[in-house]
Amino acid sequence: MTIDRRRFLGVLGAAFTLPAFTQSNPPPRAEHGNPAGAVTLEQARSNPLLALRRLQEGNARYARGEGVHACATPKDFAQVAQGQTPFAAVVACADSRTAPETIFDQGIGEIFTVRTAGNIVVGGGSAIKGSLEYAVAELGVSVILVLGHTGCGAMKAALAVHNGGPRAPGDIGPLLDLIQPAVEAAAHLPGDRLAQVTAENVRRGVARLRELDPIIRPAAHGGKTAIVGAVHDLATGRITVV
Repeated sequence: MTIDRRRFLGVLGAAFTLPAFTQSNPPPRAEHGNPAGAVTLEQARSNPLLALRRLQEGNARYARGEGVHACATPKDFAQVAQGQTPFAAVVACADSRTAPETIFDQGIGEIFTVRTAGNIVVGGGSAIKGSLEYAVAELGVSVILVLGHTGCGAMKAALAVHNGGPRAPGDIGPLLDLIQPAVEAAAHLPGDRLAQVTAENVRRGVARLRELDPIIRPAAHGGKTAIVGAVHDLATGRITVV
């Protein structure tokens, strides 16, 4: 499907920034554990705007401490053992504190996750590119989210090297080299340096994916798959689009 660009940008701007709220009574539960009235998996798979809304709804539940998918059982896995139908692909950091299924409160088989230290996209090679191309071409995801997070160790280490620190041993050094363009681009931006590098690294990943031929660029430009960047605040749990 195709989507109106102006409408998409308007929804995207608010997708993950709705204010927190509390309820005296929990919402009624629909089938599969999702709250009644929430965007369904089928809707999210067919519409990038609704896919973003589903992620926002799940993150809002998580941030309020009202997640419904925290305790998966063998029965949950058995239901998807013969195939998967995720609506979103998430490029996340390998950090143990930022598991996408948890912070977006999604069930088993609903998020296709690619994780690497520093949520690297630019320079990540065929492992990253091929995984995301598979998510688009074979699994039909409606959205790809590049997800950074506060307090990222990879961003801190890249900043330290940039500021004259020693080169990291093994393949950690080459990995940090991939972050250096974001460090340099953020050098003169106002505000917290670590936050700026984190956001710039995400932005560069999004820009790369939007122009990545032969599979992802046509899907993105044709309105089939949204490409979005965001940062996860470890302290509050909330996601903010960058």
